[in-house]
Amino acid sequence: MFQGLSPLARDARAWPFEQARALLARVMRLRLSDAERDLAVTLIQAGKAAEAVATLPALAKPVVFETGYGPSGLPHLGTFGEVARTTMVRAAFRALTDDAIPTRLIAFSDDMDGLRKAAPNLPNQAMLAEDLGKPLTVVRDPFGTHASFGEHNNARLCAFLDGFGFDYEFVSSTDCYRGGRFDATLLTALERFDAIQKIMLPSLGAERQATYSPFLPISPKSGKVLQVPTLERHVERGTIVFRDEDGALTEVPVTGGGVKMQWRPDWAMRWTALEVDYEMSGKDLIDSVKLSNQVCKVLGGVPPEGFNYELFMDENNQKISKTKGNGLTMEDWLRYGAPESLSYYMFQSPKSAKKLYFDVIPKATDEYLQQLDAYPKQEAAKQLDNPVWHVHSGQPPTQGSPVSFSLMLNLVSAADASTKDILWGFLSRYIPGATPESQPLLDRLAGYAVNYYEDFVRPAKAFRAPDDRERAAMEDLLARLKALPAGCQDAEIIQNEVFAVGKDAGFEPLRAWFQALYEVLLGQSQGPRFGSFAAIFGLDRTIALIEAKLKGT
Repeated sequence: MFQGLSPLARDARAWPFEQARALLARVMRLRLSDAERDLAVTLIQAGKAAEAVATLPALAKPVVFETGYGPSGLPHLGTFGEVARTTMVRAAFRALTDDAIPTRLIAFSDDMDGLRKAAPNLPNQAMLAEDLGKPLTVVRDPFGTHASFGEHNNARLCAFLDGFGFDYEFVSSTDCYRGGRFDATLLTALERFDAIQKIMLPSLGAERQATYSPFLPISPKSGKVLQVPTLERHVERGTIVFRDEDGALTEVPVTGGGVKMQWRPDWAMRWTALEVDYEMSGKDLIDSVKLSNQVCKVLGGVPPEGFNYELFMDENNQKISKTKGNGLTMEDWLRYGAPESLSYYMFQSPKSAKKLYFDVIPKATDEYLQQLDAYPKQEAAKQLDNPVWHVHSGQPPTQGSPVSFSLMLNLVSAADASTKDILWGFLSRYIPGATPESQPLLDRLAGYAVNYYEDFVRPAKAFRAPDDRERAAMEDLLARLKALPAGCQDAEIIQNEVFAVGKDAGFEPLRAWFQALYEVLLGQSQGPRFGSFAAIFGLDRTIALIEAKLKGT
């Protein structure tokens, strides 16, 4: 599905294509000689990427994308955002290369990390307290469903990613350490211990410098990941010596799961051992990325391409924190909005700080629907810059929603609908032949609208009586609506009448007239086009609603 797009992808302006072009340049710079690179560029620009791969075997090696996950907690919005955005870059790279260069996306779980503290909402706190300090894949599962707490959360990660249809390969840190996948790089780290220390120590405080080691030994006695100094190194034996918790000098191999590396050197070691080509991270990790890049080079690797995305803020411009509980959770968004709208929000300006709170959901949903509606009408070059191309990895659905989310919210409000079935009573009359089966996106939006209305709109409704000018205008509107053909569902005709009333009544600006309508009729200050609302709600019901509010009921 990505073949034939490379000429358009070379000029596409959307940020995933900018990243993809930088990544392709890296791949050719690292894998090819100057002459080979010139040939590859010539072939790829001629639309012959497959021939380039066949001619230059170095290009047949998969390009590796990576995202990281800390399994001490459950997958969350940040997890989704990183995988979604990385998937967008991967799709852009596939389009840029006509899908001729293979790619892989690794979802890496740092499950060898020691459990530092147990979240208070977890069961079996006493058991977890006994296991503090042990690798997450050794800590017993407080839920009793898996062999370890790490495996429990890893399973939750995979279920989470599978639920959104992501294409990825799960990789466990524990498996890599114990299975020998990291052994060669760990031995290199042991050999170049001093060079790593030279990079890391200046970034630490004096007290931490005195005890810091890039290696965290796993105590053979307690099984805990220990933050202790490395007292001796034996490169020829591949071991380090440290003082165990009981004070005894202990020698362990750095291979085979005998140690875990400190997280910044661990990040660099992972990039090197897994030959990662691309990984993005949050703005808060910029300094850590710089340090890990230096360590990666010391280990003989090449730091991956990537960029630092901005963090989300709550409605008060405070950084979202799981500890504070401010901002939105994954569950919150999925109760009130479609996953597609969340992906759309993640796509938009990733290097600009954005607020993430409940009010953004309807706006993001409607913007997504507008882009989806525009997509089939755009020329091919514009389609690659349309957010829905990236949300759906180049295959946006052919059917959108004939009704906006904001309009659906107003319909729920006016009808006081408590279920999707009530909404469908209106929708099926407005859209002949429409059913939940024939309009699956519309059906999902109906459910989200009911939830959003019940939790946010209904509690905040504040009706007011019209003033004299507004009352006169509404009585004029009543007369005009009654003069329309019975059962009129032409949103433009109704909208024109509403517009004419406001203009004749001298409302300036005209939006004050529409605001008055929504405040008097629906108890809120804004809404979608009134004509569209009336057409779906029903002309007779709209007339009855206006009459009731003018009577004060």
